[in-house]
Amino acid sequence: MKNNDIRNLSLEELKNQIKTEQTNGQSLRFAHAISPLENPIRLKQNRKNVARLKTELTRREQEQANQTAK
Repeated sequence: MKNNDIRNLSLEELKNQIKTEQTNGQSLRFAHAISPLENPIRLKQNRKNVARLKTELTRREQEQANQTAK
């Protein structure tokens, strides 16, 4: 997922996408523990996607906190 795509998501979509990516990552890790994945780079990509989503969520929460403080 690209950063532009992440920025276009609503807050609820963002939270749902984080949950989806985390469960997907967990199933990838389990599958990799049982037998090696065909493309183990997917594990790394998944972690980065979750980090991007969480970063955007944190940015939006801080932005809201700043607006309410003013």
